[in-house]
This record gives sequence, structure tokens and C-alpha cells, in this order.
Amino acid sequence: MQKILIDTFTVPKNSQEEFFNRVKINREFIKSLSGFVQDSAYIREKNRDELQFVTIAVWKDEEAITNAKNKVLTKYQEEGFDMPAMLQRLGITIERGIFEISKI
Repeated sequence: MQKILIDTFTVPKNSQEEFFNRVKINREFIKSLSGFVQDSAYIREKNRDELQFVTIAVWKDEEAITNAKNKVLTKYQEEGFDMPAMLQRLGITIERGIFEISKI
């Protein structure tokens, strides 16, 4: 069964340029990984100072999403990139969850 990774970010407007540059890199990378099905992204103005940004990545199955996470972490290590530190420095919060398509 496909697994869907949904990330919801709250992004201060003054942090958006650096954040979206990184998002672009990540989205391009995951598209090259085995088991990737598709992704999409959505944005809205949350309030005067913040944006809400949602990414949805669909993966073939649990194994594909686990392998993708490991490859992303390896890529970060190779680049010397620390995602949690960047999010903290930019004042960005994230809510992450893995979902399945509902049969309801």
C-alpha cells in the first residue's frame, strides 16, 4: 500500500527565500529515489508574518519511504547540512506524518 508523507511548515515570511531554496533541492532529490511516485506542494498566507507550506510525497510502500529517509539523511551528512538547525535558526516549525489513502 502506498505511503504518503505530509509535512506542514509554518514559515516566517522573512525566512522564506532560504527555506524555499532548500525545499527545491530536497524535492528534486527525492524524485530520483526508488519507490517515489509523486509529490505536490501547497502554500497559503497564514497571517501577516507567516506562511503555511505543505508538501505531500507519495511513496510506493513503507520500504520505499524508509529507504528514502535514509538516503536523504546520508545526503545531508555528505553536504554538512543540518535540517533541524536550519529550521530552528529560521524560526520554522514542522509537523510531519505518514498517511495511507483512506478507504472511507
